[in-house]
Amino acid sequence: MDFLESLVSEFSPSTATSMGLPREFHELCQLSFEKNYLKEFYVWGQNAAVSFGDKIVGSAATTVSEIKVCSAALRLMCQILNWSFKQAASVSGPSSSKTHAFSSGIRHDTLLLKKFERSLVEPGPAWHDVLISSGHTIWILNLYEALRQKYSSDNLSWIESPLAVSARQLIVQLCSLSGSIFPSDNGQMQIKHLTQILSAIIKWIEPADLILEAITTEHRDSEVLDACHALLSIATLTDCMLFDNLLRSVRPFGTLRVLATLTCEVVKAYTASADEDDRWSSEALDILLEAWGVVLGRSDFTKTSISTEAVADTANLFNVIVESYLNAAARTALDDDNQSEHFHASISRRDEMLRSYSLIARAAADVTVPFLVRLFSERVSLLLSQKSTNDAISLLEELYWLLLITGHVLTDSGEGETILVPEALQASFSNIPEEAQHPVVVLSWSIISFARHSLNPETRTCYFSPRLMEAVIWFLARWADTYVMPLDGTKGHICTPHESQVSKRVLHSFAGENDQGKLVLDTIVRISMVALSSYPGENELQTMTCHHLLVALVRRRNVCAHLVTLESWAGIANAFVNERTLFQLNARVQRYLAQALVSAAFGLKDSEASNQYVRNLLGPMTTYLKDISIQNNLKGFAQQADVIYTVICLMERLRGAMRATQPRTQKATFEMGHAVMDSLLTLLEVYKNQSAVVYQILKFVVDLVDAQVTFLNAEDTSILVSFCLQLLKVYSSHNIGKISLSLSSSLQSEAQFEKYKDLRALLQLLVHLCSKDLVDFSSGSDEADSPEIANVVFIGLHIITPLISLDLLKYPKLSFDYFALLSHMLEVYPEKVAQLNKDAFAHIAHTLDFGLHGQDIDVVDRCLRAVDALVSYHFKSRVKGEEGLGAYAIDCQGTNGELQESILKHFLRILLQLLLFEDFRMELVGSMADALLPLLLCEHDSYQRMVHELLERQSNPDTKTRLADALQRLTSTNQLTSSLERSNRQRFRKNLQIFLTDISGYMRTKVDMHNRKAAKPVLPYISLSLPGQLMLFTLASLLKKIKENQ
Repeated sequence: MDFLESLVSEFSPSTATSMGLPREFHELCQLSFEKNYLKEFYVWGQNAAVSFGDKIVGSAATTVSEIKVCSAALRLMCQILNWSFKQAASVSGPSSSKTHAFSSGIRHDTLLLKKFERSLVEPGPAWHDVLISSGHTIWILNLYEALRQKYSSDNLSWIESPLAVSARQLIVQLCSLSGSIFPSDNGQMQIKHLTQILSAIIKWIEPADLILEAITTEHRDSEVLDACHALLSIATLTDCMLFDNLLRSVRPFGTLRVLATLTCEVVKAYTASADEDDRWSSEALDILLEAWGVVLGRSDFTKTSISTEAVADTANLFNVIVESYLNAAARTALDDDNQSEHFHASISRRDEMLRSYSLIARAAADVTVPFLVRLFSERVSLLLSQKSTNDAISLLEELYWLLLITGHVLTDSGEGETILVPEALQASFSNIPEEAQHPVVVLSWSIISFARHSLNPETRTCYFSPRLMEAVIWFLARWADTYVMPLDGTKGHICTPHESQVSKRVLHSFAGENDQGKLVLDTIVRISMVALSSYPGENELQTMTCHHLLVALVRRRNVCAHLVTLESWAGIANAFVNERTLFQLNARVQRYLAQALVSAAFGLKDSEASNQYVRNLLGPMTTYLKDISIQNNLKGFAQQADVIYTVICLMERLRGAMRATQPRTQKATFEMGHAVMDSLLTLLEVYKNQSAVVYQILKFVVDLVDAQVTFLNAEDTSILVSFCLQLLKVYSSHNIGKISLSLSSSLQSEAQFEKYKDLRALLQLLVHLCSKDLVDFSSGSDEADSPEIANVVFIGLHIITPLISLDLLKYPKLSFDYFALLSHMLEVYPEKVAQLNKDAFAHIAHTLDFGLHGQDIDVVDRCLRAVDALVSYHFKSRVKGEEGLGAYAIDCQGTNGELQESILKHFLRILLQLLLFEDFRMELVGSMADALLPLLLCEHDSYQRMVHELLERQSNPDTKTRLADALQRLTSTNQLTSSLERSNRQRFRKNLQIFLTDISGYMRTKVDMHNRKAAKPVLPYISLSLPGQLMLFTLASLLKKIKENQ
């Protein structure tokens, strides 16, 4: 059995041994094995398992060898069901297995299982007799139950035994059976199959409280985890209603009750556990929450998808979740050790779990939201009446978690999307027309009222710790983005007869553009100021305030229009400009604050008012920076620690303001940038040994160019470009970032990292300058007076190229920016490249050569686009009778006296090498085709010679013939012409894709994905049939395993 299992593994391409043989070899073997042997092997394993299973069940004394054989047979069957079936996919059409998907409730969402490294099992109709009609499922369920009963006296150790684990794994695999193996009977046979398995599985988890108690004390968790995986698989294959109804044919309750009961107990165990090594509850909870996400998170889910009983079970589950978290929060509030570290999970994991809990809460919002109202009101009342510090700390921790849970229930994260009120909340509470009684409104005002207590200094000192304040700010950021003066989410919404508009209207208006909305907006701004001024050193809290809460407030113009009229907002702006308090914030936080303040100008009535608002904010800072740069004893004065910190803060503030540039504020922000240009050049020289200041100056200039260059007229563009050129020269002249070899390794590494940051900023600067020639929104610019940006960019590249070493190109971001700039230059200024001197041109060619052989797919794509631009320029120039690349496109005599091929032949040879002999990635086929087509048009004769040389090297006649045919079809089919028109490029792309698919089997070998080199054959090649060779390799592999085990 072990041999057959190894054989199945060897014939599967994903686990086959690397032999240095073509991929087609492995694929042909896989198809042959699947067609001729796989099912037969499964039957062998099944017969062995049946025979020895009967002996084990029926005999009082069982030998170890019988148990081992039975376990091995079950493992073999699992391994076979893990096979990626190809025959079934080719036999069944794309829609055959989904004909009755929606009418029967059966689904085929294969992606949902991949998170836990599982997939659907779709062996096809040929396996129906073995797996379905033969009663195979009933047999394995009965076998496991019989073994479970036999070893009930020693149940603890037996459940973790190899025999039990193998049997359960096979059952879980059978849960995932899908597709054309089932007949077209509206899913009835598959439903019966799933019901049989589900009926057996729930015995593993009943009663849930006693089972989990035994796990906690005796550590036998694998059976429960397998049951969780089975429930997830079944949920994936069924819609919500069918999933709940599966169990009703054999039990008086639905599947959702079983899932809810099990989840309740797992949540209790997870929140109560203090043992970091006991992670079974965490794993089980992940699987169960994924199952709930599958059941409740589908786009077609509505409240009518589940029964009233299931809604009640879901509500009870959420109540248990919240109470368990509050109990754990109260219990661990005073802990100084890390015993409950797993409970206080990472932010990303915590948020993922809370998102899952919010789905559960929204499915029964009529019950869960009022439950949250009651809990929050009780905790706040208790807190305000507490006299004991310890009791207050516990309540504060409970309020912290309540704020997080409530925030997820009431709002969505909205990452990358327009923030809307959750649809589940809009569809609920149709029987509550009054705003004052609406649970979402009541809960929202309860939290706002509680947050308002932080404005009282005495209350704030007693109760609002930095941790609790972080939760308040986090909640306000999400809540304000969703409910404060929201966009009308009901517009364009088609209502069904079952939907009520009452709740929607309430949720979109209770904090809208009325007195109530303005009042809550003012409250939130004042709380923001408290968070920034009253919690010194709390960087996380202040980052949350500026980067999340204030950003949410200035995201929409209608909110900004009210924001700029508030005295509280004017107070923050005044403190930002005139007070030292906000200078104590982290420098990056000051950047976020400046960005939010300047963004609010969007709400002012006209452009002049917006620009004046920005001038009032930034004028004092530019004046202060200029004053520093003209100090009499600047060198000594500038090196003082407080002055260095002030300069860094000022630069961060100016960066934030520049990043907030909008068309209506562009004039004021450019005035600010222009005003400090001379000062920045002076400071760059003074602070040449202060890497932090140098980096801030460079990043400000990057943001300045990015924000301004596309809007400037010729005069202002000339000012900006001249400044950038001076900046580059100053940086180069001082050798800023140069690494001394005499430094210690640690200092050298630190210096190299600083240099990396500087050079990356300079590369970004040059890329942004290039964009002026691509996008120009300036009005009335005079082309004749416009500066030659191309010259400046090439000068800049010439200045910084000597500073970029191969070691620095190991930094992926720097490498990407460097090749992005090269690609951009060759696409926009190919004629300039053709005019470069020989050394400069050779440097670009060698750099592209280096990039084409890189591992980063984005870098390779950029290089292919650069080659396309360069060669296309040459081809189009020659068509017009112009020189194009001139001497660089002609073979020449090298310095060593040998003939050196042209740049065109060089790139043609490289691209063919990449296509035919290296692990070329199909995502790049479009870019590769675009680069290869102009090369074929320019160097057709050279291409023919290379093809001839390639074919002559092929020792296998069959491979030679197939390759010759594929190469011939590449350039002659699909009506290709000798042009670079878009339609012709698209036809060549299609040809190349067909060509690569054609040759991938016999020109590629199975490779080691870590080093992407072809593996050497394990044994010398001998003249055997393909199955014979692979059998020989398998035997060698098996012998090696046997030796290792001895």
